[in-house]
Formats: sequence, structure tokens, C-alpha cells
Amino acid sequence: MRTTQVPAVAGAYLFEPTPYTDERGFFCRTFDADVVRSAGIDPDAFIQDSVSRSVQGVLRGLHLRSGAGEAKLVRCSYGSIFDVVVDLRPDSPTYRNVALFELSGETQATLYIPAGCAHGFQALTETADTSYRIDRPHDPAEDVTIAFDDPELAIPWPLPVTSMSQRDREAPSLAKVLQQRES
Repeated sequence: MRTTQVPAVAGAYLFEPTPYTDERGFFCRTFDADVVRSAGIDPDAFIQDSVSRSVQGVLRGLHLRSGAGEAKLVRCSYGSIFDVVVDLRPDSPTYRNVALFELSGETQATLYIPAGCAHGFQALTETADTSYRIDRPHDPAEDVTIAFDDPELAIPWPLPVTSMSQRDREAPSLAKVLQQRES
């Protein structure tokens, strides 16, 4: 498994496994505690696994957690997604940077997103299953959402949005979220 630091977001990593393919399909290791530990991440910190299924054009995000934040490992296990990370840690050398990825079931790559970063994605294929490994229990009171189409972020979403949650549709701008965090 190859580990690559993400230059645009300090502390983010991309873990790329080596799928073994033959006439039956493929097999690959998608999580390896020793590999994660060698990147300076505590593999035992992750306490919750979740999965979402999205149809083509669905957009989820941009989401983050207030308080201590939430670190997560994200992988598209089936289909393909356009994945976005925004560094919102004021003390980070990559503060306000945006990193873009295509994650797919073909590569099974996993993206590590440090606590304090916003995350969102759009399904690129007819069906896309996205798996999350999260380091804290979910507390809806800590949910923060930022407008996916905020002009300050200028994220180049590749498809027209076919569906999104009410919360995502009504999300405030990045400027408003940052102002609320400061008060």
C-alpha cells in the first residue's frame, strides 16, 4: 500500500492499495493499521464505520464538525466520486486550501481527512458507495455545513447536482460559518 501526503491539506494522506486481479475479479487490503500508524495516525482512534449510497449527480457536503472536529478515512468502494477537502484549521499552514480527488471502486484508495477540515463529494457514476471510518461518535449538535457552491471556494463540481439534502441546500457561506466559529 502506497502512502502519499496531500500537499494542499497538511496532515491529509492518500492510501493507495494494490488490488490483485484475476478472472474472478480483485482482492485488496483497504485498511492496514501498520500503514496508517507509519503515517502518524492512530489506527485505534477510529470507532465508527458508515456507508452511503448515492446516485449519479448527488452531492453531499460540505460537512465538518465543530468542537474537536472529526478525523475520517473515506473510500469509494463501488462506483466513482469527486471528493473535496477544505482545510478550515486556522493554525494550519494550508488553511483555506481546497484539495480535489477522484475516488473509485476500481482503485479502492482511501483518503485520510484530518479533524477541522470540511468534506464533500459528488457521485460520478450511476451508483456510488462511499465508506467512512470516523474517530468520534456522531453528535448532530456539532454538525456544520458550508454551501457547496460558495464562490470563495470555487469548487469545480463536475456534474449538475441532481439531488442534495435540505440541510446542504440551505447551507451558509464559508464566510458566515467562519464568522460564527469566531463568535
